[in-house]
Amino acid sequence: MARALLLCLLLLAARALGSPHERGLIFNLDNDELCVQSAQCKSGCCHRDSGLSLARCTAKAAETQECSPKTLYGVYYKCPCESGLTCNADKTIVGTITNTNYGICEDPKGRAAQ
Repeated sequence: MARALLLCLLLLAARALGSPHERGLIFNLDNDELCVQSAQCKSGCCHRDSGLSLARCTAKAAETQECSPKTLYGVYYKCPCESGLTCNADKTIVGTITNTNYGICEDPKGRAAQ
């Protein structure tokens, strides 16, 4: 409940602070800036190292790097893949709930050619 309220307050503040094309205090955040949701980051990934660490905007995972499939939570322990790559991970319900369904970013075109 508190997270939902915080998110609503952040969204309201973002509308009052500036246009979406300018870098703001809430959205369009650069890498290494604090975040609470991936939608705030220019990169599209709000990453944390552990459940107790602060989340920061980080670049998406490149080919052969560890990744997480996109999730509704909006904060990742492993970022989703860059555009054009797929996260080859076990997409089970348990892994989705616990955010432990990590995989490796792969180029789907490269895999088809093999």
